[in-house]
Amino acid sequence: MNGSPNIPNQLNEDEYFQVTHPFHPLTGQRFVLLSKTNTYGESRVFFLDPSSTKLRSLPAAWTDQAPLDPFTRLTGGQALLRLSDLRKLVQFLENWDNHFPKPQFE
Repeated sequence: MNGSPNIPNQLNEDEYFQVTHPFHPLTGQRFVLLSKTNTYGESRVFFLDPSSTKLRSLPAAWTDQAPLDPFTRLTGGQALLRLSDLRKLVQFLENWDNHFPKPQFE
C-alpha cells in the first residue's frame, strides 16, 4: 500500500490554486497555496504575491478551491438556467408586459 490518500507522498510538495474569476486581473494564474481559512466571514486563500512578495488573499469562491456548485455538479454544466432562475425570468417578463403593453394595431 502506498500510504494514506490524505497524505502527500512528499512532505515538501506545494499545493497550488488557480484564479478562476473571469474579471479578476489574475484570472488564469496559478499560485502556491499557503493557507485556506475562513477570514472576513468567508473562505479565503492566502498566497505570496510574486511581484511584491507580500502576503495576499482572495475569496476562495474566485478560485478553483471553491466547492463546485451542487446544481452545476448535478447537471454536468449542461443546463443554462436553474428552475429558480427560469421563474425569475418569467416574473420579469410578466412585469415587463404589465409596464409596457403591446401596441394595438388596427
